[in-house]
Amino acid sequence: MLFKKTLFVLVIILQFNCFSQTKLSRIEKKILKQVNLNNEEAIIFLEKVVNINSGTLNKIGVRKVGKVFSSAFDDINFSTQWIEMPEAMNRAGHLFAFKNGSKGKRLLLIGHLDTVFEENSPFQTFERKDTIAYAPGGNDMKGGNVIMLYALKALDELNLLNNSYITVAMTGDEESTGKPLSISRKDLIEAAKNSDIALGFENSTGYNNATIARRGASGWSVTTTGKRAHSSGIFRESVGAGAIFEMGRILDSFYKEVRGEELLTFNPGNLMGGTFVDYDYKKSEGVVFGKTNVIAQIAKVNGGLRFISKKQKERARDKMSAIIKKSLPNTSATISFTDSYPAMRPTPGNIKLLKQLSNVSLSLKQGEVVPYDPGKRGAADVSFVADYVDALDGLGTMGEDAHTPQETVNLKTMESLTSRTAIFIYRLINSK
Repeated sequence: MLFKKTLFVLVIILQFNCFSQTKLSRIEKKILKQVNLNNEEAIIFLEKVVNINSGTLNKIGVRKVGKVFSSAFDDINFSTQWIEMPEAMNRAGHLFAFKNGSKGKRLLLIGHLDTVFEENSPFQTFERKDTIAYAPGGNDMKGGNVIMLYALKALDELNLLNNSYITVAMTGDEESTGKPLSISRKDLIEAAKNSDIALGFENSTGYNNATIARRGASGWSVTTTGKRAHSSGIFRESVGAGAIFEMGRILDSFYKEVRGEELLTFNPGNLMGGTFVDYDYKKSEGVVFGKTNVIAQIAKVNGGLRFISKKQKERARDKMSAIIKKSLPNTSATISFTDSYPAMRPTPGNIKLLKQLSNVSLSLKQGEVVPYDPGKRGAADVSFVADYVDALDGLGTMGEDAHTPQETVNLKTMESLTSRTAIFIYRLINSK
C-alpha cells in the first residue's frame, strides 16, 4: 500500500501546481481537422505494416517494416538512420528518425518494429471487421507506431514542427531484447540523455489511463544437485534427500519468505529434474531422463522476477540467495540472475507529464487521464530511459488480446488517440 499512498500524494500535489490548459486554441482545432483528413490513410498504412511479418527473429521482415516507416518519416521531413546490430546478436537493428531544431522541449518518441508473431505463426494477416481489426502485432505495437507517425504528419503538414527537436526510436527487438543490453540499448539510452521527455507508444489501456511507472523484469535460474542412488536409500544420512526435494524446499521457501512486497512478483516458468537434464535456452525447451527407482541427481528451474525499483529487486535477490545456502542433507544449490528491463519509477516529472496529457484529454472532452496500475503492465523500452528523462507510456492504440491469435485494434479510437497525441506533442514543443 505504501507505493499507492505515495503516488496518490504526488498526484494531489501536482494537481494544484501544474498549469492547466483545457481549451483548444485555433491552431489546435486545425490539428484536429488535419488528423481527420489523414485517418483513413493511417488505417491503410497500419494494414500494410501489419501484413509484413516482423517477428523479432525474422530479421528480414523487421527491416522491411523499418523501410516502410523510414520512407514515411522521410516524407515528413525527418532524417532517418538504420542502426545495425552485430551479427552474433541475431537481431535486425533499429530505426531512428530525427529533427534537430532548438525550440521547446526535446522529445524522444519510442516504438518498436518487431512483434511476438514469428514466421511460423498461423496468425499473419490484417482482417478488418467494421471498426475492429484482427491484426498480429497491430495492438503491440504497430498501431502505436502509426499513431505516433500520423500525429507528427499532421503537425508537419501544418508547418508546426519547424525548428523542433524530436528523436523517434523504433527498436527491432523489444519483444526479445538482443544481448548484451549494453549494445542493443546503447543508442536508445544515448538519445534519452539528449532529450527532456520520453513518450512511449505501447498499447493504450484506455482514454482514462497512461503509464507513469512500469515494473522491471529480470531472470533467475536455480540448479540443485543430489546424490544419485537407489530410491530405497533416500533420506538415509549417507544418501540424503536428492535434487528434487532440495528444489522443492527452495521453491516453497521462496513462496513463504520472498513473496509479499507490493508490486514484487516472481514466477518459476519451467522445472526439470531427474538423472540427467538438458535445457536449450534459445528454444525454451528441455529433455529429462530419470527413473522412479533412482534418486534425482539434478534439478533446474528458470523463472522471472518483476519489481518496481532497483532496491526492491536487490532485496528479493538477497533473500533468494540466502535461502539457497540452507541445503538439505547431501544436496547443494546455486542461483544465478540475469538483468533484462529496469524499472520505471513514478517520479514527480512523470506525474506532471500525466497531468499535461490529462489537460489535453479534457480539452478534447475525452475525460481525465489517471495513472495505470504498474502491476498490470509488462516491461517496455521506455524503462531503459526512465532514469534520464521524464517519461510517459501507453499512448498507443486501444485493442484487446495482445500477443494472442485474437489480437485486435479498435479502429474507431485511432483518430481520437492520434488527435490527443498530436496536440500533446504540439504543446510540449512549444513549452519552455
